[in-house]
Amino acid sequence: MEDQEIVELYWKRDESALEHSREKYHGYLSRIAQQILYDREDSEEVVNDTYFKAWQSMPPQRPSKLSIYLGRLTRHGAIDYLRRRTSQKRGGTTYEMCVEELEESVPGGETPQQAMEEKLLVQLLNQFLETLSPQARALFLGRYYYFDPLWEVARYCGLGEGQAKSQLFRIRKRLKAYLEQEGFVV
Repeated sequence: MEDQEIVELYWKRDESALEHSREKYHGYLSRIAQQILYDREDSEEVVNDTYFKAWQSMPPQRPSKLSIYLGRLTRHGAIDYLRRRTSQKRGGTTYEMCVEELEESVPGGETPQQAMEEKLLVQLLNQFLETLSPQARALFLGRYYYFDPLWEVARYCGLGEGQAKSQLFRIRKRLKAYLEQEGFVV
């Protein structure tokens, strides 16, 4: 079934939309959650929450790409779940390692001013990504958006793990310089 047909079922409040979403995207959503949480039961819980959030958000939302919409809900849900789970301790998940790697390149914070700056930062990050080669962009997004392990990102970019690590280091360095040039203090 096509995405638009599934979205239409959500809009009609037809519960079969949930079944069709599960049939079409369960593996994809599970992989996203698993890459962040590294726990099958927690990942299943997050994916099930994704279907519930999709049900509650459509209408008014009408996503044109259901996979992207559900993927975003899953990613945010998994990150929130991980934050709750690890609020008392430091872990060593891929997500946390990725965040640590980016901490030196990207500013972050919790104040309202920083929240506004975060929106600008997203725009600048997208502009920066457009300057990268397709391979460098895939490498960066694979590691820091999808939270794939380094070996896997290297493999699907056709690189050795050492090459991928070096390229990511250089990309982060360029990103830091780009953000500083645009007025962000890192």
